Amino acid sequence: QVQLVESGGGLAQPGGSLRLSCAASGRTFSSYAMGWFRQAPGKEREFVAAISWSGGSTYYRDSVKGRFTISRDNAENTVYLQMNSLKPEDTAVYYCAATGGGPSISWSLYEYWGQGTQVTVSS
Repeated sequence: QVQLVESGGGLAQPGGSLRLSCAASGRTFSSYAMGWFRQAPGKEREFVAAISWSGGSTYYRDSVKGRFTISRDNAENTVYLQMNSLKPEDTAVYYCAATGGGPSISWSLYEYWGQGTQVTVSS
């Protein structure tokens, strides 16, 4: 079992920044690839970013490339999502997730999920 707890969400102005954290506990964190997903009201959950177990490979949805950065600290059992140049369309509940397979854009391949943290981008 892996328990995931997100933090760092909140209200940001357009063009602003937020840094999300996801703290993991339980089984060996470094053996899992990690992903960030988001879900806006009335919309389906969508892939945001993913990172391999080593941190050597990262993946992003096109709309966040160049603005968001996923990273991990295996010594601290934490994965991060640095979000810059935020836009109103980034407003959603953000979830981190863990998979024992390779990093994937498909939410169905992730076994463990956090409870989510709200990100609202508005002036």
